[in-house]
Amino acid sequence: MKLRIAAACAPALLGAAAMVLLQRLWQPVPLLSVKIDFGLLAFFGGLLLSAVWLSAVLSRRAFVRQRSFLTARERMKHAEAQRRFIRRLDHELKNPLTGIRAALANLEGAGTPGAAASAIPDIQHQVERLARLTSGLRKLADLEEIPLENAKVDLGELLRETVDAMRAHPSGAGRDLRLVVPSVPWPLPQITGDRDLLSLMFFNLVENAMKYSGRGDAVEVRAIEQARHVLVEIADTGPGIPADEIPRLFEELYRGSNARGCEGSGLGLALVRRVADRHAGSVTVRSRRDGRRGTIFAVSLPVA
Repeated sequence: MKLRIAAACAPALLGAAAMVLLQRLWQPVPLLSVKIDFGLLAFFGGLLLSAVWLSAVLSRRAFVRQRSFLTARERMKHAEAQRRFIRRLDHELKNPLTGIRAALANLEGAGTPGAAASAIPDIQHQVERLARLTSGLRKLADLEEIPLENAKVDLGELLRETVDAMRAHPSGAGRDLRLVVPSVPWPLPQITGDRDLLSLMFFNLVENAMKYSGRGDAVEVRAIEQARHVLVEIADTGPGIPADEIPRLFEELYRGSNARGCEGSGLGLALVRRVADRHAGSVTVRSRRDGRRGTIFAVSLPVA
């Protein structure tokens, strides 16, 4: 830094030296007053160059400091996100492992074959929870690297399949599930993407809407074409999501306060966002807990 400042001052010093030299060589008679002007011109020219140079050096230094500050802040945010993920993973692993230990203890202490057999379903249930968790984590990791199958996808048809599957799903009992897809004057345009991943994304969103609403609530899946995109909304009349939880809903393993009583891995919405990102799309959420309460997840995907 000192070397740069010295280099920046060099033009000013050279200008001052030129001014003194010119004034000594030429006598200050009226007609030669131009000599002084040249000297001053050299001095001020050098001063101007020094000012410009110093300004550039200081600006660059400020830019480097700002970039370093932002990089450090991003690293801190990333480190904090990693710590949160590890704490959640620890929590998600601890619950089924505790359940397995308790079931094994019951199995060991069972006095009769019937009592021993009753502990086995608990163990199987906890093992399935662990399997779902590891499967979800593997899918998330794979989504970063696997190449997508870029084929034409009829979203209207895919949404009809999803809703039909959810009508037979146990979590849909007692819900009023509706599908609104335009057919006139023209159907939804096709999009380009991986049909299996898109199906997984919409299945997760509709399943969540069913799971976190109650009997008598309505769930509506609707799609429209909008500005060279297809907008798909999954809306429900459930209890809504607290406003302070919405920014964190798509974090891996995050469980909102409404979800803590329901079984799940906390990876579904992280998968949804990753699939939308891989298709150059986006996913947003709006929710209300008072008056006409409910939640809307909106997925926007570009038209092929």
